[in-house]
Amino acid sequence: MSVDEAGTQQVDGGADEPGWDVDPDDESGVAVVAAVGRQIKAWREAAGMRAGEFGAAIGYSEDLVYKVEGGRRIPRPEFLDRADEVLGAGGKIAAMKRDVAQVRYPKKVRDLAGVEAKAVEIAAYVAHGLHGLLQTPGHARALFEARQPAYSQDEVERMVSARMARQSIFERLPAPALSFVLEESALRRPIGGTMEWRRQLERLLEIGQLRNVSLQVMPTYREAHPGMDGDIDVLKFKDGTAVGRSHGAFSGRSVTDGRQLRILELRYGTIRAEALTPRETLALIAQVLGET
Repeated sequence: MSVDEAGTQQVDGGADEPGWDVDPDDESGVAVVAAVGRQIKAWREAAGMRAGEFGAAIGYSEDLVYKVEGGRRIPRPEFLDRADEVLGAGGKIAAMKRDVAQVRYPKKVRDLAGVEAKAVEIAAYVAHGLHGLLQTPGHARALFEARQPAYSQDEVERMVSARMARQSIFERLPAPALSFVLEESALRRPIGGTMEWRRQLERLLEIGQLRNVSLQVMPTYREAHPGMDGDIDVLKFKDGTAVGRSHGAFSGRSVTDGRQLRILELRYGTIRAEALTPRETLALIAQVLGET
């Protein structure tokens, strides 16, 4: 994913924006959106307004109003704000923005964002490409659009928004300790085209200079290392617990057992030791940027 907005708006004469459909397989999300829709309809009917009349008053089409009220479309924050104002709800409708804030995003992504939001330390090695927390919107969009079977544009926008939402972690206070190791090849693949590639490199330079972030690159001239089997992630929490996962260990499942976590930490520690230092990494990224 900020895990924040959701909705439906009449744009450019009534075009239906992608990325705001309700996921029918997300039971909790369906329930939230349906409940919000019922509340809006109840307020509208209590005000004696027809759907078309209400839509015209808030700048939405009648069709979109019916979709929102019927729980088939997630209302944008602007929809809820305007509805609250027009219907004289005194903040009761606008307050539902928090209820629908996260349901725009797939449940798996919401769960991941929730775990990341609780972590005080995150360590991540990515064998191919860039970690989702490091990606620009254009980079993420290019990756999703390249998937096969092809995603619909609605699905692409939904997942890009969800991935960007997770990056609110960089704004958290107190700031968590974040450590990333990526392969040098990830810096040199022009995903999204030259201009997007440059934006991505600039974003890495920006993130790499944050005081709570350690960003390292594994140079291509290094020989075999413990991350060759796949990604490694270890997240630690305030209460002393932790969770880890690696594609190359424990059948790729998440683990919380102390012994298994130590194995992942050992592998990650070795990878960090063999990678370029954060200072050397920023110099390399700047060099690649200058060559683009």
